[in-house]
Amino acid sequence: MDRGAKSGVDAAGAAAGAWGPLRHPVFRSIWIASVVSYVGTWMHDVSAAWLMTTLAPEPFQVALVQAATTAPMFLLALPAGALADIVDRRRILIASQTWMLAAASLLGAMALAGAVTPWVLLAATFALGTGAALNAPAWQAIAAELVPRSELAAAITLNGVGMNLARAVGPAIGGAIVAAAGPSTAFLLNAVSFLGVIVALLRWQRPARESTLPPERFLGAIRAGVRYVRRAPPLRAVLIRAGAFMFGGSAVWALLPIYTHVILERGPAVYGALLGCFGTGAVLGAVLLPRLRRALSMEGVVTAAIPAFALAALILAWRREMGLLVPALLVGGAAWLTLLSSFNVAAQTSLPGWVRARALATYLVVIFGALAIGSTFWGWMASHAGVPAALAASSLVALGGLTLRWRFPLRSSEGVDLAPSLHWPAAPVLEETEHDRGPVLVTVEYRIDPARARDFADSMSELRRIRERDGAIFWELFEDAADPRRHVECFLVDSWIEHLRQHERVTAEDRMLENRARAFHTGDAPPVVSHLIATE
Repeated sequence: MDRGAKSGVDAAGAAAGAWGPLRHPVFRSIWIASVVSYVGTWMHDVSAAWLMTTLAPEPFQVALVQAATTAPMFLLALPAGALADIVDRRRILIASQTWMLAAASLLGAMALAGAVTPWVLLAATFALGTGAALNAPAWQAIAAELVPRSELAAAITLNGVGMNLARAVGPAIGGAIVAAAGPSTAFLLNAVSFLGVIVALLRWQRPARESTLPPERFLGAIRAGVRYVRRAPPLRAVLIRAGAFMFGGSAVWALLPIYTHVILERGPAVYGALLGCFGTGAVLGAVLLPRLRRALSMEGVVTAAIPAFALAALILAWRREMGLLVPALLVGGAAWLTLLSSFNVAAQTSLPGWVRARALATYLVVIFGALAIGSTFWGWMASHAGVPAALAASSLVALGGLTLRWRFPLRSSEGVDLAPSLHWPAAPVLEETEHDRGPVLVTVEYRIDPARARDFADSMSELRRIRERDGAIFWELFEDAADPRRHVECFLVDSWIEHLRQHERVTAEDRMLENRARAFHTGDAPPVVSHLIATE
């Protein structure tokens, strides 16, 4: 096969892989409905930001619209993620979509009546952001339920494509509607756009939970999610890298309305068109992303995309010609999609199903917290130093995030088996133990060659992280002073049911690490496991 023909086959394969999840009917229907809803959301965002430039044309006040949109995610995503792991995610999605429909309808009605003030607009925006915060963790988590794991990365990218397809047309439509009919029409059309998602979700027959244990309690679920994130280095690296980039990158979103209004001295149609260029660039980035992923590591993709986005922000800062702004925003949009998709894939593929929504909620807290804090900060800086200076400084901050790659490298876990292994045998008990009894002390006794004791301890350190990640509140490895061959692993769990949940949380990847540690065991019989429950 010649080089040209091979390139054609590779391109066709990349396209098929990128769009492959649309073969699944449920994913396809929800995806199409979400694209329509995203169009409505972008229409709303353009209308709200532009309306604020007329109600209160100050950079800080305009930037607060972006902050009001993202702050609820920072405040509510983690509780919403815990709910999405212990309650039917489909019901949460339907409820949150209905809330947003009501909030958008109310804002549209008030705009028609001429009753919208800057603070009313911010309150309505916050209400819509609250619905989005309740919706987002469950929405992120269902991707793994709608497609096979082998297509999860493509599904995540497609979700980004859907948002950016909407970004390519929604802002332009929103700008035209604001110019022709006023913001109220855009707000009401946004309300209608939620209906399609609600219908698609109502038609989805989600399988029942597989666990035989009762659901976790709400506060306990939050604690378990936080504990998991603290003990999961791959996810922590994603959070730090994504947060650093989003803080710098937030300036483009926060300042583009005032940039168009004050610096370019243009109207809402131009603002919508500039956002449309950004969205078009993101769609083009999604087409190229599968090829980039084959050619580069995840770290390589991120390292290439960050400077591209920083360059786009610098061009916005110092140039005014549309002939330069349009390609800059195309490049910036492609880099934005590449970065968010890469961070999202790195996060999702590192998570088992039991904690997926609440761990992704932590990811969303970081993303939107950085956006909210960044939007407020860059708005304040623009008010004092000017919009160009704020955009230039933000590009340097985003670029500086590359220095984190050596301390917090990104790794894809797409080949890691995180399915429950269910290989722990049932704990032997004389009678049915009450679930809330505890704490529970679990001991595992090993026989280890003293010459290999240090290597065994090093191997067990990884098991310590897994035990603590899945529920242990204490862990230690002991050596018998009278018998150097006898080593005892001890870990403490809050209650009997928490230990039973540990049985369900152990993954196939964890089993491999356990087998590596147990390979040091020299006894004829397997290590002896004991369960000790605190007396009343």
